[in-house]
Amino acid sequence: MSTQLADTTTRRSRLRVPPLLGAALLMAMTAAGPGFITQTAQFTVQYGAAFACAVVVSMIIDVAVQLNVWRILGVSGKRAQDFASKVFPGAGQLLTTIVVFGAIVFNIGNIAGAGLGLHNLLGIDPRWGAAISGVLAIAVFLSRAFFSAVDRTMVVLGFVKIALIIALVAVTAPPLGEAAVGVVVPTGLPFLPILALIGGTVGGFITYAGAHRLIDAGVTGVANLRRINNGALGGVLIACVLRIILFLGFFGVVATGAHMANPDDAAGSAFLAAFGTIGLHLFGLVFWAAGMTSTIGNSYTTATFLQSYIPPIRKHFNRAVIALIALATIAFILVGQTPQAMLVFAGAINGLVLPVGLGILLWGALRRRDLLGGYRYPKVLLGIGVAAWLFTLYAAILSITAIGSIFQ
Repeated sequence: MSTQLADTTTRRSRLRVPPLLGAALLMAMTAAGPGFITQTAQFTVQYGAAFACAVVVSMIIDVAVQLNVWRILGVSGKRAQDFASKVFPGAGQLLTTIVVFGAIVFNIGNIAGAGLGLHNLLGIDPRWGAAISGVLAIAVFLSRAFFSAVDRTMVVLGFVKIALIIALVAVTAPPLGEAAVGVVVPTGLPFLPILALIGGTVGGFITYAGAHRLIDAGVTGVANLRRINNGALGGVLIACVLRIILFLGFFGVVATGAHMANPDDAAGSAFLAAFGTIGLHLFGLVFWAAGMTSTIGNSYTTATFLQSYIPPIRKHFNRAVIALIALATIAFILVGQTPQAMLVFAGAINGLVLPVGLGILLWGALRRRDLLGGYRYPKVLLGIGVAAWLFTLYAAILSITAIGSIFQ
């Protein structure tokens, strides 16, 4: 009997994902959703090697933002909205409002991406694909140990996504020299692709996904500073690797001058050009995995914001997440597509969330040491954060201006 118990314990321990890895993967996989894949493919086809510069800039901003967000929230032990409310009265409610709005709109796009992925993979109607994906995502949160279920899901789907993208890079053999030149001399690259990539991979709810998961895992306070920093570094490392290999995979196809079978679906066409007919099925699997991880991460992070203001969510957190997934799934099934105008507007909101939220956190780290348990925040890290904040503020102003001109 004791031997059986020992064997069961061993099996369970093997399935357990360390909290730091779980938080890092949640942040990285949530950022690499269907929109991120689509944007990277379209911009790579359009700008070629020059788009490498946008990828690198987005990585730098990501590192600067996440290192600060994870440390401030991790040391304080407070989620972003609760920390913001302590810094400025009403700031938490403002941050929650704009984060949740953008997250709900984009979650319809995430579940739509999962549905489209199953359409390419299995040939079923995208609405049925979305329904199946929604049910599978909900199933993750039906378990009492849903945090562990989320972590394991991110590991499995993340592995699938990364492995297939690496296969794309291996098959296309991109010219690395040209990509390196594109980083330094981005000829013909406007600011828009950089803006879009930052907003889609760092902005909105994505900024807080990993840090909130870390808090839920109980890894908080100055005593856990090293673990918090390692988690942040691990998350941005995974996210950066994803950005690089995805760009290189698409660039490898572009560099060969391969014909894009469907200009409106650059990502799918790239897989088709690289692998032949089976490429569309492989792309479907990648897109489905991306849609699933983003749907789960989006819904979880949205619920962590809402629980501060809707008390029942604290007691029934998993039910709130399930409701958010169901809402996105039903909305897509009824409408059949994500309203483009709403996505554009939500994108502008996401671009605004980043400087607003980051600015409040940095100000709190500088002026409210009591919220950090007396911890003296490093000046170098603060300086990096301020530089990133200024860049994101400039990007937000440009984003709002651009959106305003579209709706005029």
